[in-house]
Amino acid sequence: MSDNTQQRIDQLVKSSDILLFMKGSASFPMCGFSGRAIQILKACGVDPKNVTTVNVLEDDAIRQGIKEYSNWPTIPQLYVKGEFIGGSDIMMEMYESGELQQVLGAQG
Repeated sequence: MSDNTQQRIDQLVKSSDILLFMKGSASFPMCGFSGRAIQILKACGVDPKNVTTVNVLEDDAIRQGIKEYSNWPTIPQLYVKGEFIGGSDIMMEMYESGELQQVLGAQG
C-alpha cells in the first residue's frame, strides 16, 4: 500500500466534517450497509448533501487503503471532524443510544 494513498485518505478525512467511505453514493448506495449508513445519518437530521461520500468502488487503492488507515476491515466507514466513528453496526448502536446525534451535533 502506497503512502500516497494514505496521504490522500488523510486529506479527505481532515477536509470534511462528515465523511462516509461507502459503496456507491448517498443517492445510489451500492450495498445494504452503505444504504443503512446514509439512512442513519438522515435519521440524525443530517442532510445527505452535507455528507462527503467517497465511493470505494471507483478507487481500489482507497478501498484497500481505508481499511489500513482506520484499522477497520469493513466499509462503510464514518468519520466526523477527522475522527473515525465506525461502520454501520456501530452507527446504529450509537444512534439508538443517542450518542451519534451528539457526535454529529444534530439538532434533534
